Amino acid sequence: MSIAKNLLKIKSTLPEHVTLVAVSKTKPVADLMEAYEAGQRIFGENKIQEMADKWEQMPKDILWHMIGHVQTNKVKFMAPFVSLIHGIDSLKLLQEINKQAQKNNRVIDCLLQMYIAEEETKFGLDEEELASLLSSNEFQEMKNIRIVGLMGMATFTDNKEQIKKEFLHLQSIFDQFTILNSQFSILSMGMSGDYQLAIECGSTMVRIGSSIFGGRN
Repeated sequence: MSIAKNLLKIKSTLPEHVTLVAVSKTKPVADLMEAYEAGQRIFGENKIQEMADKWEQMPKDILWHMIGHVQTNKVKFMAPFVSLIHGIDSLKLLQEINKQAQKNNRVIDCLLQMYIAEEETKFGLDEEELASLLSSNEFQEMKNIRIVGLMGMATFTDNKEQIKKEFLHLQSIFDQFTILNSQFSILSMGMSGDYQLAIECGSTMVRIGSSIFGGRN
């Protein structure tokens, strides 16, 4: 199957309100261009330098999403162009994004990463940390970032019931905080293996890589 065929096949299964992020990390520009020619405009990368290189080489109507864990010292390299930063899990990181966005006269959209998995390795905030971050004075003072929703990753397991429980937990947090935050519109959860279940549980954005581009190089 070609990249274009894979892409169109997946798109045909997505409801209209769900946004597809094509996870293109480690893939060459030629592969991304094949997806681009087939109509894909949102690409997700997990290394800032690689994303910046691709941004320079590719058409400028692409929306670049940073989906990996972000190191504070690298924020400046993506601040001029990044469209959405997914996995934010600290006030310190938000402050750096705000600072770099200000230097570029931009407001950068961000998702806060929630910790929902039963694994110690995943990054993220719990509900208390989320509440205290959103109500903090430091957060209120930041004018160059906009929190547009939440993202989370389920435990890496074959147990569908557990994954479903974690997704529904995140959805309930999202609903609860959307009442307080009118800008919340994105709930990003679900990847190649579990995106259909994530959509059933309320996801509005899915991150799909291997089902479009094939396995990692």
